Amino acid sequence: MMWDKTETSSEQPTLVERRRWPRISDAPLCGNATDLPVLVSLPFSTSNEAPNQQFPAWRKHMAPLIDAYLPESAEAADGFAASQTVWNLEGALLVQQQTPAFRYERPAEKVRFSAIDHWQITFLRTGRTWTSVNGHVVENEPGMMEIRALGCPFYGRTISAQSVSLILPCDLFADHGGLPGASNNIVLGGERVKLLADYIAFLEANLDRLTKDDLHSVRNQLQEMIFHSVAPLVNGHTTGDRSSEIGLMTKARRFIQNNLGSADLTAEALSRELAISRTRLYGLFQTSGGVLNYVRRRRLLAARAALADLSNGQKIADIAGNLGFESAANFSRAFTHEFGYSPSEVRRHTGECKVDHLPQMTETSTFGDWLNTLGI
Repeated sequence: MMWDKTETSSEQPTLVERRRWPRISDAPLCGNATDLPVLVSLPFSTSNEAPNQQFPAWRKHMAPLIDAYLPESAEAADGFAASQTVWNLEGALLVQQQTPAFRYERPAEKVRFSAIDHWQITFLRTGRTWTSVNGHVVENEPGMMEIRALGCPFYGRTISAQSVSLILPCDLFADHGGLPGASNNIVLGGERVKLLADYIAFLEANLDRLTKDDLHSVRNQLQEMIFHSVAPLVNGHTTGDRSSEIGLMTKARRFIQNNLGSADLTAEALSRELAISRTRLYGLFQTSGGVLNYVRRRRLLAARAALADLSNGQKIADIAGNLGFESAANFSRAFTHEFGYSPSEVRRHTGECKVDHLPQMTETSTFGDWLNTLGI
């Protein structure tokens, strides 16, 4: 560039641009969010119910996860103004919740007949909770992070509270060998926990702006931050039978998942892999309905995912055989008994609706539907 002066001194110099190459303006790099699918949420509120029906509505909504009870001093006629919004991160659920005081329990019987064995990580915004696992009680309060294994029975109570929780499949941490075995029913604090809480608060503030294209990086970030918040604090600080049992279950789940198609996936093989007796193994899986029932359930979940995969051209009989079922008839009976619909219905429904998994994430989906498809 150079200045070109005219003969009239009172005039300002004129700017003359001289360039070797023409100017090219680049637009900022950003996606057009209006053209991308946004996250799916599942809102729930008791506000539209009559006061005496509010707590029964909440109890029914939460039944797949916990049994809910009113405090001893409360009555259903008093009302129960609760609200919850669940966000589907496609591999994890983020749960925003506000409730009055109530008691909760996930009994051994519910654990036994449920496929929900995920991790639940909770941050309280207000209120306080007390939760017991095998007689070990932990107290959660704002500023702390609570971790609980939904594959283990527990019970507890909460005063009026507002919270945000993450519900995550155990396999999310498989690359790290799983969360430490002693992570169940503990409360953590510190700078790393605060950093994770700040990141979740950032996600909450932007949930209605995130799209499905953002979810891979969000899940990876959550995975890394959670593991590196938990592992340094837990490792070496909790020992004993409780830690050993959960650590064995983590190894057992990983071995089963990696060998679903093997005919050699037996109780004997699992005992050898874990280096424990069959008696100890059976005790380990007692709350899951036994070793064979757990393996069968995981094979059926894998079969359902394969059947609902539009890119999978295998016949139903081949999918069944690859997952260790002796015959297509036995597989079909077991599948229909487990899910309430047949393998062929999955194929037909998937082909018609172009969905990835059943049940669909629609306005008629329930909290239980979302929990059951998590991690498949």
